[in-house]
Amino acid sequence: MRVIAGTLKGRQIKVVPGNQTRPTTDKVKEAIFQIIGPFFDNGSCLDLFAGSGSLGIEALSRGMENAIFVDKQSKAIHTIHENIKDLQLENRTEVFRTDAFRAIQAAAKRDLQFDLILLDPPYKKADYGELLDEIEKLNLIRQNGYIYCEHDKREALPETHSTFSLVKQASYGGTIGISLYQKI
Repeated sequence: MRVIAGTLKGRQIKVVPGNQTRPTTDKVKEAIFQIIGPFFDNGSCLDLFAGSGSLGIEALSRGMENAIFVDKQSKAIHTIHENIKDLQLENRTEVFRTDAFRAIQAAAKRDLQFDLILLDPPYKKADYGELLDEIEKLNLIRQNGYIYCEHDKREALPETHSTFSLVKQASYGGTIGISLYQKI
């Protein structure tokens, strides 16, 4: 895996050992960031279910000022720390080993808001509607901010939401579906 664009373009990213994570392909990463950026002028990113941290690192490379990475697997947390150290991003990142709901509760207690929230859980292991509702309730996304959801393409994500507008839904390859929301 590698960083696609920005200040870290071409740099390698380590993957989480084993088969419990599924890295986002370069093709999908490029497609998504073309829609939401492709580059940013500062901002904050929350990478839930971060795995190797690839998506959040891509956002940092493309101009996000800082990122918080969250995963509950120890192997993933170790890999994120390695990638952050190798790419010299320590002063722009925080890493937490916890589940997504605890992480967003903790972010709300700190009055944090994000310009980009990345949701890429193990397929069929998260309720996206519940996550979107909790993000809304806790006011974690800034006006015009994006929420990226990667999911099994057979999984139907909400097409309407009281606070978020569905910007794009697409399928890539045999299994990958993406849904992109924006706070309206």
